[in-house]
Amino acid sequence: MAKRSPQAPLSAAQRLTLAGAFGFTRLIVELGVLSSFAFSLALFVAAIAQAYVTIRAAMGRLGEAETTKTLIIAAVEQADTLLVGVALLIISFGLQALFVGRLQNVPAWLHIRSFDDLKQKLIGIVVVALAVNFFSVALEWKGGADILAYGASLAAVILAVGAYSVILSRQDAGRSHPPAPHADPNAELPAAEQA
Repeated sequence: MAKRSPQAPLSAAQRLTLAGAFGFTRLIVELGVLSSFAFSLALFVAAIAQAYVTIRAAMGRLGEAETTKTLIIAAVEQADTLLVGVALLIISFGLQALFVGRLQNVPAWLHIRSFDDLKQKLIGIVVVALAVNFFSVALEWKGGADILAYGASLAAVILAVGAYSVILSRQDAGRSHPPAPHADPNAELPAAEQA
């Protein structure tokens, strides 16, 4: 069997096979985009339904201290649910933009240009979701030292994610802004700058 040289062009059948494989991977990514979007939509609907049920139950007992605490806890838990829904929405938009094509009519902050860009957006939401989750647990805390271990583990995760975010942003800044060449102080200035 003769070996094909690295410079030899692909045959029509090989190009068709590669195009089909690439099209199939785009289909798989599109299914992932749709599933992430469906979960996001389900979480938003669940948060709205839970808010309705909680507020309706609390309407007859407004003014009681226990009702206020129940509403605060429910509001924080709803914020946590919505943050996870937003993270899933960002994942679906990001995968769509990276693999299939950029979406129109989305806010500028939601334009994803690279995997690092997608990771940075998700890191921010994950950190906020972890903080909201701890706040929810703290509101229901009845005393004891168990919350310290939980808080310390969340703090460790947030610090690790924060350090990773700093490393990502420094790498991204290094790639997008190459260092400027050193100017020769003895070089003549262009005529426009000499005046």
